[in-house]
Amino acid sequence: MKLQTASVWAARARGLQTPSTTQVRIIARRPLSSRAVRLCPPVRVASRRGIPVPCPSNSNIPRRWATSTTPHSTASDPAEVEAMQCLEEGTRKLEEGDVQGAKELYKRSVEIKRNASSLFNLGVTHYHLKEFDDAISAWNESIALQPASADAHTNLASAYIISPVSRPDLALHHLHIAASLSPEDPEIAFNLAAVLEATGQLEEALEYYKRSKENGVDRAAIHIRNVSAKILGKQMQAAEAQDKS
Repeated sequence: MKLQTASVWAARARGLQTPSTTQVRIIARRPLSSRAVRLCPPVRVASRRGIPVPCPSNSNIPRRWATSTTPHSTASDPAEVEAMQCLEEGTRKLEEGDVQGAKELYKRSVEIKRNASSLFNLGVTHYHLKEFDDAISAWNESIALQPASADAHTNLASAYIISPVSRPDLALHHLHIAASLSPEDPEIAFNLAAVLEATGQLEEALEYYKRSKENGVDRAAIHIRNVSAKILGKQMQAAEAQDKS
């Protein structure tokens, strides 16, 4: 999955207006404990065991989605079976580009049996529909049920950045958690670096841009040069100020 550019994350962190191309991760059809499939920009979704899920043709936001089974699901539980069916059908709708239809099915799944996967995917549909407060609420609840989901923390950070009232502090909190859960994920490192740069934390931003490049994000190289130049400029200014004093 490609992430949005650092400039978009940085501008959002400063509260500026930018194009509405944000990167989210979706889940889709298996337990959140399974490895998420990386899809086209920008969300993360889960799918069927390693099989990439096609992106809706009318979508230009992030993606990874979740799956229908959970570690405790049983075929003998009618409510669990119905909730899984709604999750499956919702994911099919989402793959077809019917975000509103997917949302209704995910809501029904959550009403029947609240679990991290349904809440995660419900958050994705809210995000697609620019219902950012609802997306934040769904992802927070998903995280409460499945704290070790790096994708949920990454999506939540994206929502905090893209919301009309941007919260880069909360975005940083969740990106740091995501980075600790998936330390070799170059996209998480890149987005964390972008928000750190936007908030003036240049040394740490440089560290994460380097991590991102080491793990395969070549475009991080230009940001490494830019942030290094900013750090050098600050050092020179500090030295000049000290000489004058």
